[in-house]
Amino acid sequence: MKYLLILISFLFAMEVSASSPSYQVGFTQTQIGKESDRPVPVTLWYPTADQSPVTQVAENSVFLGTSVIQEATPQAGHFPLVLLSHGYRGSWRNLNWLATRLVQDGYIVAGVDHIGTTFYSHDKEAAQQWWQRPRDLTRTLDWLLASPTWQDAIDQHRISAIGHSLGGWTVMLLAGAQTDPVQLLAQYNRYPNPRITAVIDEMDLTQKAPSDASNLQDSRIQKIVSLDLGLARGLSTDSLKTLSTPALLLSAGIDIGDLDEKLETGFLAEHIPLLKRRYKTYSEALHFSFMQLCKEGAEAILEEESPGDGIVCRDGESTRTALHDDMYHDISAFLQQDVY
Repeated sequence: MKYLLILISFLFAMEVSASSPSYQVGFTQTQIGKESDRPVPVTLWYPTADQSPVTQVAENSVFLGTSVIQEATPQAGHFPLVLLSHGYRGSWRNLNWLATRLVQDGYIVAGVDHIGTTFYSHDKEAAQQWWQRPRDLTRTLDWLLASPTWQDAIDQHRISAIGHSLGGWTVMLLAGAQTDPVQLLAQYNRYPNPRITAVIDEMDLTQKAPSDASNLQDSRIQKIVSLDLGLARGLSTDSLKTLSTPALLLSAGIDIGDLDEKLETGFLAEHIPLLKRRYKTYSEALHFSFMQLCKEGAEAILEEESPGDGIVCRDGESTRTALHDDMYHDISAFLQQDVY
């Protein structure tokens, strides 16, 4: 009995140790392609052994930030890489919570701001070059793998991409999905929604990509995670049926007035081969539950500033903190699995 208790105590200690953050979070921002027509703002979170000074990033009157060490020295080692893509009119801040947790567990994370469809840039001409969104991530990956600072720190056999909302659609294109304008119009005429129609019109998604962007797949990316994506029904069923990149498909179970998740993420799950995807719905999550934590009273502040915006901080009966715990558990487990 004594030896059994010792073994249980040892295993418990191992579990606690494995779940405890191993790394401090370094943080830096840059811009690649400054001289090009489409510069890409890049935010980097990475493991560091530095201990101070700790500051808060992505904090404002509504949202909670996270603790990082700005311009910290990168930790020596070889780490998996995760690329992040934000949603329509979002920014790197939206998945800052996820990036921080990943780094604590030993990942390098790079998030981009997609010019034309960010909170700070609503340029319609840039937004209509919709194929540039996945290219932003590919260009960021090119830059990282050529950088003297990052190339040796990245495990090139463990590169993944995660996107929320329109970011989920973006990483699907990186995985090999292709758009089908004819199918898109037919599907969203069948399931009309004013907000989806507005995005389709603003981004001119009925146009085909130029010939040099007809295939946006990046074979260096071994896994993708889609967080409650939209516009799924505009991705050709033929390309989904032949998808070879493993995909984790996560969705929100509470409809906020867009299409039901079964008509979006469920559409992907229906057509992607079963052995190439995992599919889960969080019954207490809304679309914005995948974003950063809101402060107490944030919903009222947003409603006062712009009626209707308070929904960004609304969840089901579960707290957003609890939802994030569940989401991170599922994402982390998927990323750690061997490629299948």
